[in-house]
Amino acid sequence: MALKEASVAELTTKFESSTAVLLTEYRGLTVAELKELRDSIRQDAEYAVAKNTLTKLAAAKAGVEGLDDNLKGPSALAFVHGDPVAVAKGLRAFAKAHPLLVIKGGYFDGAPLSAEEVNKLADLESREVLLAKVAGMMKASMSKAAAVFQALPSKTVRTVEALREKQENAA
Repeated sequence: MALKEASVAELTTKFESSTAVLLTEYRGLTVAELKELRDSIRQDAEYAVAKNTLTKLAAAKAGVEGLDDNLKGPSALAFVHGDPVAVAKGLRAFAKAHPLLVIKGGYFDGAPLSAEEVNKLADLESREVLLAKVAGMMKASMSKAAAVFQALPSKTVRTVEALREKQENAA
């Protein structure tokens, strides 16, 4: 009993500290394949196999709802502490190479996700790519602003020179 309570407490903590949780079925995968999967997403997530009843209790304690329907059969959870998009991409890529891994759903931003929504999440560009694009747009905007500011003094000089010449010609 104490062991189950400790497991529930540990899972609850993982749910509470994760930015997202992605749920998979791993039936038929070897220990070596599971290690390969863990290693592939280690930078952004912790992949853990847990009993469904303990997972349901921990999710309820953490306020995570909507996973119960997917908690059937052998389940494993990717507790995301980094980029959820990168983890979704990693799981999908692994599932393509190892069809026995099935993405069942997940929980992200306060809402449950279906397997299709996890795949849509995997279709998004990673955080780094999006930040690079924003930085590129900002750089382009700054370059345009710098060109405008550089043009203002030269335009002012040309205008003053034209006025001076006009006054000299009028005199």
